[in-house]
Amino acid sequence: MKLVYTGKTKNVYALDNGNYLLKFKDDCTGKDGVFDPGENSIGLTIDGVGDVNLRMSVYFFDKINAAGIKTHFVKANLDDTTMEVLPAKVFGKGLEVICRHKAVGSFYRRYREYIEEGADLPAYVETTFKNDELGDPLVTRDGLIILGIMSGEQYDEIKTMTQKITAIVADDLAEKGLVLYDIKFEFGYDADGKVMLIDEIASGNMRVYKDGKYIDPMTLSKLFFA
Repeated sequence: MKLVYTGKTKNVYALDNGNYLLKFKDDCTGKDGVFDPGENSIGLTIDGVGDVNLRMSVYFFDKINAAGIKTHFVKANLDDTTMEVLPAKVFGKGLEVICRHKAVGSFYRRYREYIEEGADLPAYVETTFKNDELGDPLVTRDGLIILGIMSGEQYDEIKTMTQKITAIVADDLAEKGLVLYDIKFEFGYDADGKVMLIDEIASGNMRVYKDGKYIDPMTLSKLFFA
């Protein structure tokens, strides 16, 4: 295996068969030792979080694939905390897609003059460039098209896929008495330009509450698999 990318929460290796291997780590995004999926830097390390993130990712990728939504997932090795994935190109230099059911986090910080904290949002989708130095700037559909990052058709497909995937995750969590406030995804495209969900779907990428109280990633994973 050849290391091709060192990420915040995963390392990426190239495999001889043309696919890639994601090695999950125990690092989480946050600030001052407090987890926050909206932060763009590592804030803390939680022992075992890589393992549970992989397990949750496998669980949801299987569900999403079964729903007919294209993903990069091939298979996983839980013993090694690794996941084999199809090759995919990222949009630009990396793009995050966030779906929000509640006005919290960075959304509320930006728009608090106009909305109450915790107010309901209609599966609101926003996109940000992955750029730590610039603080992951927001970019609109028109901006993505003008900058040559993607076509309007690709954006519309990503938005639709995001809302469908979020509904799958939210419904599953709701069955366990958990409420999804927001979740972030990454998308890429294959050699034919077809959009696919990439990266992971794990507790570290979502903000979830139970009985009005925030649930940290490790507790969420324990509740999810209980």
